[in-house]
Amino acid sequence: MNVLFLGTGTSHGVPMIACDCAVCRSADPRDNRLRPSIYVEGDEGTRILVDTTPDLRQQALRHDIRRVDAVLYTHAHADHVLGLDELRRFNHLTRQPVPLYGDRGTLDQIRKTFAYAFDKDAPAGGGVPDLAMHTIDARPFRIGGQEIIPVPVRHGQWSILGFRFGRFAYLTDCNAVPDASMALLHDLDVLVLDALRHRPHPTHFTVAQAVEVAKVIGARQTLFTHICHDLGHAETSAKLPPGIGLAYDGQRLTL
Repeated sequence: MNVLFLGTGTSHGVPMIACDCAVCRSADPRDNRLRPSIYVEGDEGTRILVDTTPDLRQQALRHDIRRVDAVLYTHAHADHVLGLDELRRFNHLTRQPVPLYGDRGTLDQIRKTFAYAFDKDAPAGGGVPDLAMHTIDARPFRIGGQEIIPVPVRHGQWSILGFRFGRFAYLTDCNAVPDASMALLHDLDVLVLDALRHRPHPTHFTVAQAVEVAKVIGARQTLFTHICHDLGHAETSAKLPPGIGLAYDGQRLTL
């Protein structure tokens, strides 16, 4: 299985608009972070996109993404869904609907946000994406040959989903992992975990909190994502424990 990080930034992205801090002005390409998403190629070749960020067009062009067999949604916040309309291009390439997978609340919110794509009587202008909704719960399911295990996590007041693919797990946007979900995260080669900044936040792990959760889960490697402009890549990574680091846009993993 191959995993590509399309974006590792927070909802604002890095650099932020109208910010002159050291990280936003950094020449290190690892400090340039689009909104958070990954692209997974399963062992049998299935291509799965996790979330459709507002940067999806830029991400797809940057990494020459030509195929999306399905989209998994973690939740319906703007930085994770607002690129949905870009899926029209994959409709044109395949002449097939793009399957979308998410929990009921997430899919209901997507229907409201993109009502024009689901209301056949609504004026569409430049056309609408052709989408097939699939509601998921806590049970494992398959897309092509790839088994996927939903991993419920807490994101402030919201319960959202992370996902496990084999020995890889992706938990973005969270500030707590329930005990029942911890039981789903044993024997991981790679864990990807939210770590927003050092200062406390009501809906995201701090770096210190993420380090403690990573130690409990005990993956062979942990990479942090959903990173804001408070954290420079080189400086922050140098202070993290062995086996733990910051992910960066364009990073590729082979498991």
